[in-house]
Amino acid sequence: MKNQKNSENDKMKVTFINPPQTNSKYKFIGVVAPPLGISYMAAVLEENGYDVNIIDASALEMTWDDLEESLKERVPSVVAITALTPTIQQANKTAQVVKKISPETTVVMGGYHPTFNYQEVLKTDYVDVVVMGEGEYTMLELVQTLEKGGDLSQVRGIALEGQVNPPRPLITDMDSLPFPARHLLPMDHYKMLNMKTGMATMITSRGCPMQCSFCASAALHGPKLRLRSPENVVDEMDHLVRDHDVGIIAFMDDTFTLNHRMVEAICDEIHKRELEVFWGCTARVDTLSDDLLEKMREAGCITLFMGVESADQQMLDSTNKNITVEKVRHAFQLSKKHKIRTIASVVLGMPGDTKESIKRTVSFVRELNPSYAVFSLATPYPGTKFYKEAFEKNLIKVKDWSKYTLISPVLDTVDCSLEELRKLQYKAFRNFYLRPGYLLRQAWMDGPILIKTVAGVIREVI
Repeated sequence: MKNQKNSENDKMKVTFINPPQTNSKYKFIGVVAPPLGISYMAAVLEENGYDVNIIDASALEMTWDDLEESLKERVPSVVAITALTPTIQQANKTAQVVKKISPETTVVMGGYHPTFNYQEVLKTDYVDVVVMGEGEYTMLELVQTLEKGGDLSQVRGIALEGQVNPPRPLITDMDSLPFPARHLLPMDHYKMLNMKTGMATMITSRGCPMQCSFCASAALHGPKLRLRSPENVVDEMDHLVRDHDVGIIAFMDDTFTLNHRMVEAICDEIHKRELEVFWGCTARVDTLSDDLLEKMREAGCITLFMGVESADQQMLDSTNKNITVEKVRHAFQLSKKHKIRTIASVVLGMPGDTKESIKRTVSFVRELNPSYAVFSLATPYPGTKFYKEAFEKNLIKVKDWSKYTLISPVLDTVDCSLEELRKLQYKAFRNFYLRPGYLLRQAWMDGPILIKTVAGVIREVI
């Protein structure tokens, strides 16, 4: 890698890439979501005068040849690639394509997997720098330093071959961040529940004090909840509706409902501005109340994504969920009362799981009768407490990162082989989605959406 100097009036060209990604837990429920992380970083660089573009190769369903041609047209000075654990191979191949076209281009990689596995990432011949943790101001300082031909060892929050620089402090003033650079994204390609009706994602906070053992997001963003102001949040919602014709917003916070005052203030601000938009959010079952859900529904909330995880209380305790089975049941009852669609997220195949405990969990989900259910297989992601414990106990049976999709089994349990787990997951999806009563009810509510979703679910797990 060579530091690249530009003239004072010739700002560096920077390209952010979301690689082709075919595996995601959200495919189960028909979600193709904008890459918020690189959109935030692009916005910060644009704010500082840099020539920036984003290639969302995943949403555009680009081939490698398509990606290569797009890069040839621009030949950026810096390419930044985002990577998750199951997509690290695609990210590495993207880096290889960049170096093939322009060996002098500085290739940067960031995201959950590179942050926690930077040594592995830097062993390739194609990645020059890893951005660790929150990347907005690390990326800005990195580009500024490259532009001036400065010393990269002084840039906080990055790793280089054989060197890890001091970490960058977390961003405390969330309102100081510009809105994500959505004008650089193919906004007409994003969808929720297989609907292309103007969908966008947002966050109102970073960090989570709950620290569930399997959560990579909490590991990356830390235990302190850092909130945006309600006014700033609704400013962005208004911007999405007005400038991008968005009709559905998905709040992607680790737990949107963690701070009741914040949620209530957002709802009040939506009413104050008479903003008409539907939205969904993540929620912990122990953070919901009758009054809060009524307020959320009146403000446009139509969907809750809730972690059920297991019907086994010991399993819930072992993962630091700090919830009870009864609270799970109560949360779904409240949601039905207020006619809010629910998505139940379940984890099958934790180390202590048995065939019987898995069957009880699947039966429990059918009892809850959510609008949709996602039956994920337990997957220990690098950086999490779950990964550390599974690695130390030699429980991990699959080392191929591309299998870490929540669809492929990677852990044996007490009495379930990998193949048995695969079959149990398939049966869970089939028995949930192919119930005659469920099909009739959902067809009445969602019509063609249901058909696409069920077809996608069965196809993905066969």
